[in-house]
Amino acid sequence: MIQFPRVKGLVKFLIPVTLFYATNLLSQTTSHSDTLVLTIQQAEKRFIDSNYLLLAANYNVDAQKALIQQAKLWDNPVLNTDQVIAANGKFFPYGKNPDGSYSGQYYIQVQQLIKTAGKRGKLINLATTNAKLSELQLQDVIRNLRYQLHTDYYNISQQLGTKAIYQDQMQQLNKLLAGMQAQLSVGNIAQKDYLRIQALLVSLEQDMTDLDKSIADNQADLRTLLQVKENVFVKPADKLDANLSVSNLVNSDQLVETGKQHNPYYQLQQTQILYQQQNLAYQKSLRSPDITLGPNFDRNSNFAPNYVGLGISLPLTIINKNQGNIKSAEFSIKQQQSLANNAETELRNNIGTAYQKLLLTVKQNSATQKDFYTKYEAMYRNILSSYQQKQINLLEFLDFFNDYTSSQQRLLQQQLNLQLSKDEVNYYAGMDILK
Repeated sequence: MIQFPRVKGLVKFLIPVTLFYATNLLSQTTSHSDTLVLTIQQAEKRFIDSNYLLLAANYNVDAQKALIQQAKLWDNPVLNTDQVIAANGKFFPYGKNPDGSYSGQYYIQVQQLIKTAGKRGKLINLATTNAKLSELQLQDVIRNLRYQLHTDYYNISQQLGTKAIYQDQMQQLNKLLAGMQAQLSVGNIAQKDYLRIQALLVSLEQDMTDLDKSIADNQADLRTLLQVKENVFVKPADKLDANLSVSNLVNSDQLVETGKQHNPYYQLQQTQILYQQQNLAYQKSLRSPDITLGPNFDRNSNFAPNYVGLGISLPLTIINKNQGNIKSAEFSIKQQQSLANNAETELRNNIGTAYQKLLLTVKQNSATQKDFYTKYEAMYRNILSSYQQKQINLLEFLDFFNDYTSSQQRLLQQQLNLQLSKDEVNYYAGMDILK
């Protein structure tokens, strides 16, 4: 005899389950063509090649280098002339008089500014150092954006791992609910047990929704960094790796020395001192007046009909000796030295803190814990089977199910923490000293 309540219950369950899997399959099929799978090396290359912020910063470097060439150029000569337009009722009275002398008057002078006290060389030094500062600023932009790229990339990798756990558990719970629905319809189990499992599934669905929102936020940042269209999902090809031992680590002092050589922000502050020192030298050179030389020719306006002379011009530095700018440059050096000292202190503290955090993370990632997570995974499968066979009660199953979910999340978070700790050390060191 056919039991209609059982069939009705199965239909009520199978319809949403079928829709769930069909929607999931359709989503995977639709998004597959819009999924961009990248290793971290491929992501970095795309980031360097296509990021507009880097392109703009690179143009600034080129612009500053062009100013070096400009600083090397001499000032243009200046042409001065005075021509007669009208005299004695005549316009442009040029020509010769009856006695053979020239009529009309004009004056021509060519002036050339000659900078003294090595000003031109000092300006070249300032332009060269300024170009170096632009290069360091570009390197610092790359360092910061690359660190953000790594953070977004590995966060998405960890989140996709968590999503895979949720999907597996939802699949197991859906199978379990299908069997429980049949048992509930014939009165073999209590409705409260069925609802407890259903509540667990609803909770997982809510967690999945929150997780998808976090993934969407990281995807938005990653797409911006990689200049990817908004309908493309960037999927990390690299999995989180927990293979790093303390024996592979350098010590904190070595990291600080590496940071001094390769950290662009630290080098930027040191180079700023050189720039301010060069600016002081230039400001002092301005105390020496520049000379303007100008050969000139004058016809019919001097004691000689054709006069050739040499004009020399220079300001008398009696009142303004550039005292204010010199004093300002001296204070700027002291200010920059303080900033550079602070940058060194920050570098030491940041590297020391990042290194200690890495050691703690490595210590946590022990062989014992790896063995525990492997055994715990196998036990989870056994517990699920045991509950289906009624070898354990619902409360024991729920406790273990929730603990397993938390343990898998902690495992992924631990792997993420290790990767981000390595990236943080590399970030402050200014190079990939830890692979």
